Amino acid sequence: MANLSAALGGTLLGIDHVGLAVRDLDEAIARWSTTFGLEVSHREINESQGIEEAMLDLADGTRLQLLAPINSESTIAKFLERSGEGMQQLAFRVTDIEEAMANVLSAGMRLIYPESRIGTAGSLINFVHPKDVGGVLVELVQPVDH
Repeated sequence: MANLSAALGGTLLGIDHVGLAVRDLDEAIARWSTTFGLEVSHREINESQGIEEAMLDLADGTRLQLLAPINSESTIAKFLERSGEGMQQLAFRVTDIEEAMANVLSAGMRLIYPESRIGTAGSLINFVHPKDVGGVLVELVQPVDH
């Protein structure tokens, strides 16, 4: 297994968010808000990915992303069918998505998409194939402010 930290070089800033697949977004927001006092900082529907999502902020700047399917063809719907509710991804914030992607490929790991895509709030994203990182879907995120 390649060293993801080494592969990402100086582009890795830290954990951006942990993504959780949920069946009902409003119910999940209420659960996490009531249990941990988290508040929604961003909510959107991403038609191209077939999801509705909400970001909940923690005091240290990391976030919890709740992902619910809006159709049966979305990757989240398929994840829920296969695995049930729970952790779907771990996302790392990077300074430069293109450099991070090139470094991942140079380290012999695979990316899910050949090019970066638009993610939450206009961020640039891509995913490292879970088979290359111990079964965890790792998302690379370059926020719009970088």
